Amino acid sequence: MLYSGSSEASRWGRVGALVGLIVVLNAPAPLCAASASKKPADIPMPTLSARFADSAQAKLIAARKRFQADTNSIPAAWALGEACFWRAEFATNATERTQLANEGIAVCRAVTLRSPTVPEGHYYLAMNLGQLARTKWFEALGLVKDLEMSLNLAGGMQPRLDHAGPDRCLGLLYRDAPGWPLSVGSKSKARQHLLKSVSLAPEFPENHLVLVETWLQWREKKTLQRDLDTLAELLPKARAQFTGEPWVARWDDWDRRWQHVQAEAAKLLHK
Repeated sequence: MLYSGSSEASRWGRVGALVGLIVVLNAPAPLCAASASKKPADIPMPTLSARFADSAQAKLIAARKRFQADTNSIPAAWALGEACFWRAEFATNATERTQLANEGIAVCRAVTLRSPTVPEGHYYLAMNLGQLARTKWFEALGLVKDLEMSLNLAGGMQPRLDHAGPDRCLGLLYRDAPGWPLSVGSKSKARQHLLKSVSLAPEFPENHLVLVETWLQWREKKTLQRDLDTLAELLPKARAQFTGEPWVARWDDWDRRWQHVQAEAAKLLHK
């Protein structure tokens, strides 16, 4: 099994991981993509290891079967959207990513229309919109408002969904999207939502990693040192909390990113 979903032990191990997120424009954290001003070929791919792709594929096949067995099931529908998103993390080309994203968008949009008070429908709609944006160029900018609205709706209904995923993803969106008048990018909004994600789910390493990566990107030394110390203290506790096969891919990603941010922070802080 690749990740921990809502229908399993815990919600969206990555993407939270991803990250993940992910999300849409120019984010180094997993589940995120590059600025829409870049060609799709220039968009960095997720940092999840390709060796977990088979597990994501198995999860997608199982989710499709559950949904096909009961197409009226709302949980089965948004779980398929979640599985489409995760499988798209391992897409090897734009065509494959687009097909997976469109499948996830279709099923999740149907959830939002039939059951608009179900937060997972809005959340995984946003996640798959982010995947679709990775395959676009300037067209990605047109998806941002829909993505932003879906994340706000999900967060308004269930702030701790996917370990504060809506705020984490909104923070990444505001951090990395182009600013006005092209798009919604806003440093102040990014800071607000990323800090809120840590406040809502302080136990989740992804929230702290994204925050540290942000301080590195903005070269904010004081906050960087503070949150490096916080994350260093958190990681041993998190290893005891997020255990087992569902979290293997996430820890592989988190450990590599943690090593990277420590190395980059040492360079910045010793200048």
